[in-house]
Amino acid sequence: MSRALLTRAGLLLAGMVTTLTATAAPAVAHGADAPNGTDYRVEVTAVTPDRPQLRVRVIEAGARLELTNTGDQPVEVIGYSGEPYLRVGPDGVFENTRSPATYLNRTIAGETRLPPEADPAAAPQWRRVESGSTARWHDQRALWREAGPPAQVRAAPDREHRVRDWVVPLRDPNGSAEIRGTLHWVPPPDAYPWWVAAVLGTLAVGALGLLPAATVAGRRALAGVGGVLALGGLAAVLLAVGRVLDAGATGVGGVLVGLLTGPVWTLLAGFGAIAAAWWVLRRRAGVDFPVALAGACLALFAGVTNAALLARSVVPVPWPPTLARVLVVLAVGAGAGALAAAVLRLHAAGRTASRAAAGRTAASGRTAAGGDGVGASADAVTSERD
Repeated sequence: MSRALLTRAGLLLAGMVTTLTATAAPAVAHGADAPNGTDYRVEVTAVTPDRPQLRVRVIEAGARLELTNTGDQPVEVIGYSGEPYLRVGPDGVFENTRSPATYLNRTIAGETRLPPEADPAAAPQWRRVESGSTARWHDQRALWREAGPPAQVRAAPDREHRVRDWVVPLRDPNGSAEIRGTLHWVPPPDAYPWWVAAVLGTLAVGALGLLPAATVAGRRALAGVGGVLALGGLAAVLLAVGRVLDAGATGVGGVLVGLLTGPVWTLLAGFGAIAAAWWVLRRRAGVDFPVALAGACLALFAGVTNAALLARSVVPVPWPPTLARVLVVLAVGAGAGALAAAVLRLHAAGRTASRAAAGRTAASGRTAAGGDGVGASADAVTSERD
């Protein structure tokens, strides 16, 4: 029975790894729009002259700018050749299909091929892209797009550097304005201590699976695994929510939509871990296999997929980077540790079942042998009498 469970667990884990590998390419393609982190900090310093109706901020770890216009007059974002690029107002967000920026800004790398109709000198042709009054876009003026770091960073990579100031021109009925900001290089953290913490956590939680399941200590250890798994699941849910908030979601509805269309695997892994922990703490039977499955999903889809946060100074959550790294370590350590503990318990249960089956077989053999001996003696006595 336990061997069959182990086989099923192995097949399911192999399927999950295959799924993760198969979905890696789309994830990387989308990662251009929502990166896992960077070492360049983009900041908005001011809108000049002041426009009280405009709110501008940086989202997605600096990959995009977000502009919200709460006024009753539209504002235009000017493209790279001085042409109108976006128009944001009470009637929605429009993009100029003649502006090269409309196509170049579709990815953070700016490698989209320009169509023939892209002509910054032509009259604007507006196409509505959003019904609200908030526009989000990549802007090459605010990003570092070179393959290597700036010269000052190469000379002193362990120090923070102000790479440059940047400006995005605006235009509205009151005249011209500018979004002003800065671009800084921030030295990345050392990921080694975080991985050490994750490995130590995995070993500590996995060691709980060595305690005999039928003993009081074993039952308490299983409850401890459940508690750690719940903590890791909560960390995964917080990571998913943080990424959605950093992508610009506002309000409960916006966050829910963002979760359903964004880090779905991280969210599901977190909820799965919490459900498995609840099953354990309710002292249900047959919990080892669900714990192994939930732990593997948590480690893969919430831990490994967010591992880049351990080595980046600017991370895609609205909280301090250290907190984000703690959440990743919790997801990896709790998930991998719960998986290890459950596999050890399943292995021990399999050995116990095998020994019990062998004992029953031996007892049956001795009984059969004893019965044959009695029958032989009776035949011998009958023969002597004859």
